[in-house]
Amino acid sequence: MNRADLNKKTTDISSMFDQVAERYDLMNGIMSLGQHLYWRQQTVAAVDARPGQKVLDIAAGTGTSSEPFADAGVKVVAADLSEGMLAVGRRRRPDIEFVQADVTNLPFADEEFDAVTMSYGLRNVADYPQALRELYRVTKPGGRIVINEFSTPTFTPFRLVYRNYIMKLIPPVARAVSSNPESYVYLAESILAWPNQDELARHFREAGWQDVQYRNLTGGIVALHRGFKPKN
Repeated sequence: MNRADLNKKTTDISSMFDQVAERYDLMNGIMSLGQHLYWRQQTVAAVDARPGQKVLDIAAGTGTSSEPFADAGVKVVAADLSEGMLAVGRRRRPDIEFVQADVTNLPFADEEFDAVTMSYGLRNVADYPQALRELYRVTKPGGRIVINEFSTPTFTPFRLVYRNYIMKLIPPVARAVSSNPESYVYLAESILAWPNQDELARHFREAGWQDVQYRNLTGGIVALHRGFKPKN
């Protein structure tokens, strides 16, 4: 079975997600103890897309994060590196446009989208500052970015419990449920190695985004970062 490592080579990441595509959404629900539904609702609210606007949902996987936009009449493009994930999504939602794309080199025009969003995918990108710059490129002036990503719990005693939960409980659950349990060892390691909220916000600003703010969800297990592209 393929298992990426923290070097995050694009081919390894893509292959790993191809192998877990069929049960990826199920495993997400189990890993998050059902909190992923709340986190998704908060992400959609932060994007605040309206009918007639165009949204890029990158690292969309099977499209579960794109569905709320499509259901609300928003034009959404569900993009992902993994063709295996996209194939599952196309079967589930043939009404949504699915595109294979590398977030560090997107196949879209400058200033094409009113909003760009990404959930749980940025930490899988080796050059994530370049990803933030590329997302800036394809966003219209005045548009916004919303990134939902695992982060650093704010309460120190809980942070210690959380780290133990990730490394001790997730791998056994993955062995029982996933077709590639080793991939979830990588995913757990990538969460622990990810920058904290303030450091990630700094990278947003360095990429050109303005009015960057973040909001912790579930005690900082995940954080929503949002920024805006300056108007011309």
